[in-house]
Order: sequence, then C-alpha cells, then structure tokens
Amino acid sequence: MPEGIEIGIFTLRYYGLIIMTGVVLGGALSAYEAKRRGHNPEIVWDLLIWLIIGGIIGARLWHVFTPPPSSIAQGITTAYYLTHPLDLIAVWKGGLGIPGAVLGGAVALYFFTRKYTLNFAEWADLAAPSLALGQAIGRWGNFFNQELYGAPTDLPWKIFIEPAHRLEGFLTQEYYHPLFLYESLWNICNLLLLLWVSRKFEQKLKPGSLFLLYLIIYPTGRFLLDFLRLDASQLGGINANQTFMAVVALLAATALAWRQSPKPKSSI
Repeated sequence: MPEGIEIGIFTLRYYGLIIMTGVVLGGALSAYEAKRRGHNPEIVWDLLIWLIIGGIIGARLWHVFTPPPSSIAQGITTAYYLTHPLDLIAVWKGGLGIPGAVLGGAVALYFFTRKYTLNFAEWADLAAPSLALGQAIGRWGNFFNQELYGAPTDLPWKIFIEPAHRLEGFLTQEYYHPLFLYESLWNICNLLLLLWVSRKFEQKLKPGSLFLLYLIIYPTGRFLLDFLRLDASQLGGINANQTFMAVVALLAATALAWRQSPKPKSSI
C-alpha cells in the first residue's frame, strides 16, 4: 500500500494529509458553532494554530513516554527518543497518542483563553464536537499506515495486514479487527450526540458540561476497544491508555454530575 503521493523528491504522506483534513474540518465546525453561539468565528482560526501545536506536542510526548511493546522490542524506547532528536520529531512516521493530543490541546486552549480573556469552559464546550470529528477523520490515517488493528478475526469486515506490519507472534495471521474503523465510528456517534445535546439542552447545560460529556463518551469507547488491542502501551505491567481512559471517564462523570446538580439556594 502506498504511503503517500510522490511529488518529485517529496512525499505527501496520506497519514499527515488525513490528519490535517480532520483539523481543517474540525475548525470549520467550531467556526460554525462559534457563530451560532454569538462569538466571532475568526477567533477559531487563530485558536486552531495554538491547538495544532499543543496537540502535536502532547500527542508525541505521550507516545514517547508510553511506547508500545512492539517499539520497545525494536529498541525504540523513551531513552532512545530522548537521545535521537530527529526521530523524536518524526511525527510523519506515526506515533501520536490521542490522550496526549487532548491534554496538549487543553493546555493550549487554557493559555489562549487567558491571553485573550475568554471563558475557558465555554470554548472547551465549543471545541468538543470538533474534537470528535477530527478524531473520526484522523483515525483513517492509521489505515494507510497499517496500524491500530485489533486481534485476528474472520469477520466479514476484517482487514488484511501486510506481513511487514504484523506484530511478532502474529506473522501467520492475515486478517484482523479494523480497530481504527471501530474508533472512527465511535467518534462519529460521539460527534452526533454532542451536537444533539448542545442544542436540546442548551439552556440547561453549565459551561464546561459538554466537554465533560466528551470526556465520558470517548474514554469509555477507547477503554472498551482496548480489549482488542494487541500492542497496548504498558506502564508497570498495566495498560497505560486503558487505565488512563477509565480514570478520566470516572472523574469526568463525577464532575458532570456535580456541575449539573441543582445547588441549594442561599437563605440570605
């Protein structure tokens, strides 16, 4: 399978093109939502630069500090990345962790809203559906990289993985669960639900609640899908991503329940 489009000595990799498509369409959705909520949509495009930088840095650092077992087996460890700066920044080869992207983007959003005196919680809500859309599209980059596949399967929607991209111990297995597809579909469902909730309960939602809902839905799906993952990152023998997602979903659910619960009125 070709990795990209050859233009002279340069290669436009499908992985990067698809991720940027997700970013641009996500930005367009955020601009639409900003205008619908009475904000200047041009702010979104200024913010987008911050989010891209923060998201890429966070995503790469997550991968660097939680490398999957297949990378470790090849000697590509955290220590390797820290001593090989060119490989550290080679994001076009893959190796971006979604948890880190969300964390990095949230940090960038915080500093942006502080700089321009905007409400962080309100803009996090505005960004939540776009984040789900960007993830739904971006996951197809994994298809072209032949990564993020699940356990072997004979189901009709199975995906063929070339021998060069199979994990050790599965070299004779040809067909696998298209885990990237499952996650993409889950993110589309997340997107549609967030858009519906943002309209149906617009008058009842507190600032930040929509983003908290995102932090429940996506991590829940990721937690469940990781049971199919063959190359999950480990920290101390524990699935790092799955554990992190479980903690985030539980904390977000608690925060959402508290945020939306009726507060007792003061007697004064």
